[in-house]
Amino acid sequence: METTKLSSKGQLVLPRAIRAARRWKPGTELAVEDRPEGVLLRPLKPFAETRLDEVIGSAGYKGPRKTLKDMENAILREARRRR
Repeated sequence: METTKLSSKGQLVLPRAIRAARRWKPGTELAVEDRPEGVLLRPLKPFAETRLDEVIGSAGYKGPRKTLKDMENAILREARRRR
C-alpha cells in the first residue's frame, strides 16, 4: 500500500503507479465523494452519456451505403496520399 500526505492547501499527490494504472493524465477531472468508509475519487466522463437514438445518423451522410471494403479502400487511398 502506498501513502501520500495532505498539503497545507488541501492537495494530494496520487502515487505514479496508481495514475499510470488508471491512465489518469494531468488535468483529469475527478469527482470526490464522501463515503462512510472513506473518500472515493472517480474520474468524470469527458462527454455526457447518450443513447443510441440520440446520436444515430449524426454523421449526416445521405449517399448510398458503403461496404466495409469501400471504407477500407478509402482509408488506404488517403493514407497513401498523406505519405
